[in-house]
Amino acid sequence: MKYLALLSATVLTATSGLVVGNIQPASALTWNWNYSGTGIDAKGTFITNETPDEFGFYQILGINGTRNGEVITGLQPAGTPIPGNEPFNVDNLIRLGTQQLTGDGFGYSTAGGNYSSPFFASFLPTPSYLEVFSAPPLTPGFENLGPEDSELPISFFATIASVPEPTPVLSLLALGSFGATAVFKRQRSSSKLTAKKLEKIS
Repeated sequence: MKYLALLSATVLTATSGLVVGNIQPASALTWNWNYSGTGIDAKGTFITNETPDEFGFYQILGINGTRNGEVITGLQPAGTPIPGNEPFNVDNLIRLGTQQLTGDGFGYSTAGGNYSSPFFASFLPTPSYLEVFSAPPLTPGFENLGPEDSELPISFFATIASVPEPTPVLSLLALGSFGATAVFKRQRSSSKLTAKKLEKIS
């Protein structure tokens, strides 16, 4: 029984450490995305949370890819504007369907020090997607678009590429339980053999 107790404690400790230390608090989805327009070609992947909000939007948590060959270096934090497009904050929301972005859209930076923010322009006579692009020198304020900046129509598309795999915790717990059961059975068998030996001696 000492061995069973020790094994149970070991399994519990290992799985507890795994749950606390290595498992993400929430699952994530991977998306493929792309958009293009006059002189614009951007594509890559998103990481979002697994559960959409009441309107079907998922929160973008990470991004990678390229825009016109420049590597994307980071996601603009939700609730902040890309430099040069103040005070329009991005919300970094995405969903399946026809209108995939909100009027706030998402934002990102590139290796060249540039910033982009695609969004859905519902205020246009024919609602469609636009991309705001800011390049150095970055002058605060959307009204200060320089010759290096732009706001152009784009075609945008994104789809879920993969769903999260089941967490390994349950598998580990099952394995631990199996191991504990096997040890318990061995202990019982050993006890029976010992009892039989004692009967023969007596």
